[in-house]
Amino acid sequence: MTQFFPSIQPFSSEMLGTSNGHSLYLEQTGNPKGIPVLYIHGGPGAGIGEDYRRFFDPDKYWIIGFDQRGCGKSTPFGELENNNSHALVDDVLLIQQHLGINKWVLFGGSWGSTLALLVAIRQPESVIGLILRGIFLAREQDYTWYLEASGGAAQLFPEYYQDFIAPIKNKPKNVSIVDAYYQIFTSNNEVQKMAAIKAWCLWEARISRLHCQLDEELLVADVHRAISLALLECHYIKHACFIPENHILNNIGKIQHLPATLIHGRYDSVCKIEAAYSLSRQWQNSRLNIVPESGHSAVEKMITQALCAASQSMANFWLGQQ
Repeated sequence: MTQFFPSIQPFSSEMLGTSNGHSLYLEQTGNPKGIPVLYIHGGPGAGIGEDYRRFFDPDKYWIIGFDQRGCGKSTPFGELENNNSHALVDDVLLIQQHLGINKWVLFGGSWGSTLALLVAIRQPESVIGLILRGIFLAREQDYTWYLEASGGAAQLFPEYYQDFIAPIKNKPKNVSIVDAYYQIFTSNNEVQKMAAIKAWCLWEARISRLHCQLDEELLVADVHRAISLALLECHYIKHACFIPENHILNNIGKIQHLPATLIHGRYDSVCKIEAAYSLSRQWQNSRLNIVPESGHSAVEKMITQALCAASQSMANFWLGQQ
């Protein structure tokens, strides 16, 4: 299989209120009697889009997607208060309870892989298995790789990195890149803010694919998505994703029994491949698929192929257990 499954529309969509002022956009697609799978989008702040439904066979899967706090169709848009990893895990468990699901598959890429792991660590008994792409473990070294001049991404793309830091070129030396951007994103200078948002999102878009499209205006075409992506990514990184250093690997014992497929592009420049390798080495029931000729993006041909194949394998595994 080399292509997405056919495009389909949700059979249900709704807004689900939380206990502290956020409302989540929630939609369901596929077979409501099938295997429940929760798609956890990246960013933070990227939203679900539409193509995520096509990673799954709609006859076999009950496909559930939601926009995390502050992005997509969830409200209030761009809100940082009560927006942290612990609250997002609570939201996932709220959705599970709301839909009456006992066990489900967790499917996430990039930040979505982080959140999926945090959910599984919190409540492993409710998880069938995990399919994770572009592993991000939210360690100090992962932030350095992505954002710092000494990191791997900057070393691979030095000219793009200069464009990335251009909006904060006059920052004091004792102010970090993240703090400098955060000051702009939370300021009242709308012109400066939008320029910084574009620079932040363009940096990620430029380095996310091995074969990047030439028309860079299309890389940050969705302004609504760009605002939430830049703001929330910066917010989460500023606060170390609200988890202790090395939290995931330190707690991997809680999910050792769960089956997992880890998919990582060989040339992923956003999330370094060492993270996927280190996770697989400590998670004995996981299988690491290093995808050749691929970067970070889920829509690169060979990554898409690997994700669709993994969802089929997970379905066959679970149905074989019934």
